[in-house]
This record gives sequence, structure tokens and C-alpha cells, in this order.
Amino acid sequence: MDERMFLLGDEAVAQAALDAGVSGCYAYPGTPSTEIMEYVRASGRAAEAGVVREWSANEKTAMEAALGMSYAGRRAMVCMKHVGLNVAADPFMNAAITGINGGLLVVVADDPSMHSSQNEQDSRYYGHFAQIPVLEPSSQQEAYDMVREGFDLSERFGVPVLVRLVTRLAHSRAAVVPQPPVPPRPLHLPGNPRQFILLPSIARERYRQLLADRPLFIEEAHRPEGHNTYLAHPDSRKGVIACGLAYNYLRENFPGELPFHLLKISYYPLPDRMIRELFDRCDEIVVLEEGYPYVEEMLLGMPPRREPVILGRLDGTLPRDGELDPWKVGKALGLDLPDPRPRPEVAVGRPPSFCAGCGHIDVYKALNEAMEPYGSGRVFSDIGCYTLGALPPYNAINTCVDMGASITMAVGAADAGLIPAVAVIGDSTFTHSGITGLLDAVNKRSPVTVIISDNDATAMTGGQPPSGLGKIEQICLGLGVEKEHLHTIIPLRKHHEENVKVMREELAYQGVSVIVARRECVRIAAARKKNRN
Repeated sequence: MDERMFLLGDEAVAQAALDAGVSGCYAYPGTPSTEIMEYVRASGRAAEAGVVREWSANEKTAMEAALGMSYAGRRAMVCMKHVGLNVAADPFMNAAITGINGGLLVVVADDPSMHSSQNEQDSRYYGHFAQIPVLEPSSQQEAYDMVREGFDLSERFGVPVLVRLVTRLAHSRAAVVPQPPVPPRPLHLPGNPRQFILLPSIARERYRQLLADRPLFIEEAHRPEGHNTYLAHPDSRKGVIACGLAYNYLRENFPGELPFHLLKISYYPLPDRMIRELFDRCDEIVVLEEGYPYVEEMLLGMPPRREPVILGRLDGTLPRDGELDPWKVGKALGLDLPDPRPRPEVAVGRPPSFCAGCGHIDVYKALNEAMEPYGSGRVFSDIGCYTLGALPPYNAINTCVDMGASITMAVGAADAGLIPAVAVIGDSTFTHSGITGLLDAVNKRSPVTVIISDNDATAMTGGQPPSGLGKIEQICLGLGVEKEHLHTIIPLRKHHEENVKVMREELAYQGVSVIVARRECVRIAAARKKNRN
């Protein structure tokens, strides 16, 4: 029987966690990480085993819940995209100080080239910042193996372990050979009852322990059967460092014997002894890495016995931005390759657009008409499908910065005298990080109008149920929004005049008003109807 499974990188991570006896998987949907939780949620075996696998309100709550699962002695995994780690940074950083009880993996999917993100930040810096081990697979099989091993590492070292994916690995498929599953860890409390109490005196003690363990993390980078590999060349004075997925791109160009020294890196902290050996043998080193020039910058700051030339993203050997590919890597290593991506002159770019019949369309049509007396430049928006309102023919929004920023930026603009100021935010984004901004607005009695475009789904990432489903109005009232300035409208063409009237009245109000524009996502509605039939 063929035991191979044909899996996305995300699915390989999920399968490995289930096979490693994970008891809880926590996440907030965000491309390119969403499929990890989707796979776990769809698993019949996970359901039978009682694995906790519900979407969290945001990445911070997901990280904290996973840490709580670890506190109780069970294995836990928290998954997010790279910008989600910003939201989870507080518990993430402090979890390195508290340490763990049950194995804890933080799986982060970075998005070089910003296919569906606001930036292309590199999560390896967060691992370095927290001073914990980082695993960066180069293939789906390595993703599976590293997750299995990551839980063991976490429990052996007593700290969380970060697993870094990138879009091309997360969303491409390959054959994966799984290992036999292991049972979940039993419930057991920490042996040190003060471990998770970060009062200053205890935190100082825990931090000293983290620093004392650092040499163990570095020694792991040199383990012969580990994930960092050094292949020496008898004659060459050139070296290549290939990190994570970049190793695959290297091998596509050089499938056989390599004409240079190679250091493959898939585990951090960096293997300093291997690097110094490479420095001694080479006059030139090319660094191949997805994302920021993390390793390149580290090499430039190392005190070697001799100094080879370091080439990579910083000197222009590779592009400073965007993801790598086999062609870029081949050119950087001196191969004469034709550009594989010529664009026919007849090709025309097609921008993204709303789905036909989307409720956001009717929201923006009404808002644009209501805003006509005030002019442009007053609508602050957020992360979600409704961000497409920035494009023609609507041109309805003026900002999109980060999750929840629409409300708080509208408050700040109103403080500056830009009145009225409008915030447009989705239902899932509102419960993710918009609630606290609305509370600030209520406390200050800011003259802002908040439009919550509620389609009953986290639609941009696949239609996951939002945390505030059926609770939006109660949340707003609980935060102190005045009942007479809380409205629910239906964004349909037949209600256009009525919706414009409501918006105009609230734009004129010198305080906080909230308009919930509720209509189910057309794609979710269509799928539900199809399943019913």
C-alpha cells in the first residue's frame, strides 16, 4: 500500500500536528496560513480524538489559548500569517520567557511579494527577537518532518518553537510520507508552580534561563542528522547559503553535483561553526533566502577569521523585494538563462473586483452619495473584501493600513478637525481588533460614523464564521454606543434611498454612530443553497 499523501505545505503542517498528538490548534484565518486550520477542522480523526480546533477572535487570543493548552501539559499549535504575528507579539515574546509545559509550535506563513498582504515582513526576525529556535522547511516533506520534530524540540528545550512557511510552499502540493501517529500528552501541570507568573523577580530568573539555554539551541544547529547541512567542494572558492525554500530553487538549477560549497539552512539560530568553515574556504558567498536579507545581515555582522565577499539582496545580486524563483536564483549564480516570463503585448491586466451581487457594492454606492456634500478623503477602511472599494468605479475609501485601523484612524482624523470622519470595517475585522477602537471613540464622543459591513463571514479567506456572528449590535450597545445612533440596514438596491438617508443623518451627528450593513456573502449563500439541494 502506498502510504504517501499529496499535500499542500499547509496541509503537511496540519497532518504532522495531528500525527504528533496535538490537543489544540488555534488560529485566525489569513492567507497563506488558512488551510492549516481548515485541514484540522475537516479531519474526522481530529474530531474523534477531541482535538480543539476552533477559529479564535484574533491571533493574540489564539496565541494565549495555545499557551494555556501548553500550561496544562498538552501539545498545542497556533497558526497565523506574518502580519498576524504582530497582533500576537505580546504573548509570543513573553512565552519565550515563561517557557512551555506541553510542546508549543507557532506556525507563521510569510507572504513574499505581498500576494495578499500589506507587507512582506520576515518572521525569522521575530524568532531572533524572542531568542527561540526557528524551523524553515524547504519542501512539504520537510514541513511535515519539522512539525513532528518541532514538538519534541519544544519539550526538550522548554520553549516555543517557530515554524516559518512562505506562500509558495504553503500553497503548492507534493508527496509526503507520514510517520505513525503518537497519542496525545496527558494532562499535567507545570512542575514549577511559579513558571508562568511573570512578576519582575520571576521574569528575570526565567530570562536568565532562556539566555543560559541559548548555547543548546545553537548546538542543535550543528547536529549531524539535523536540518542544517554543509557540503564542501574540494576546489571551489565560492560558497552558497540556501535557506528554506530557496534550496529548492537552487536544486532546480543544479540537480546534480554542485560546483561550489553549499550550506543549507532550515534551522535557526545560525550554525556558527559551519559558517566560519565556509568563510575560511570561500572568497565569495551568495546568500539565497526568501524575504528579508536576514542571514545576509547576520553574516555581515559576524567576526570571521577572514572576510569573503557577501552577495545577496543587499548588494543587488538578488532583488531587494519580492519572492525568489528558479530564474532569479540561477541568474544570481551566473547561469545564462532566458527570461521565462515574457508578457505578450496583447495581455491586459485584470484587477480584482467584487463578486456580482456583493453587498459591499450597495454599501459603497450609498456611502458615496451620502458623502457628496463633504468631498473626498474622509473614509477610512480596513482589511477585507470591502477594501476593493478603493478601486474604480467606487473610489470610495482612502486608507487600508492594518486590522482595526479604520476606526482608530477615523478617531485621530476627527481629533485633527476632519469632521465628519467615516470608518468602514467588516464584521470579522471588527471583532478581531475594531472593538477597542470603538470603545475609544465612545469614551471621547468622537464625531465619527462607523459602518460595519457585515456579511456573516470572514469571506476573504474562505467564509469562516466570524467571532461576532449575531452579536454585533449587542457588542456596540455594550461599548456604550447610543441606541438611537445604532442602525441596521440591508444593502440592497431597493433600499438605496433609505440607506443614504440613514447615512446622511448620522454623518451630521456630532458623536459616535454605528451603521451595521448586514447581508450574507453571496458566495457563502450560494454554497449553502447548493449544499442544501
